[in-house]
Amino acid sequence: MRILEFVICVDNSKYPASLEKWKIYPLVGKEEALGLIRVVDESGEDYLYPEELFAGIQLPSVAREKIRKEYHKKGY
Repeated sequence: MRILEFVICVDNSKYPASLEKWKIYPLVGKEEALGLIRVVDESGEDYLYPEELFAGIQLPSVAREKIRKEYHKKGY
């Protein structure tokens, strides 16, 4: 899977062990018909979560590329 964009967690109340509120996560898939997005969470694996838990975010190109490189090392 490849990183499509980045999102920030705005609500982790149902998943406190898996998501950190206000942390940036890579978005690696969407299930739009179900209202779910796939992000790489705190476990280091990608899982589906309700999209309302996140907001899209635009990162500066330098930051975006550095984060992409780190996740690329992990296979994303």
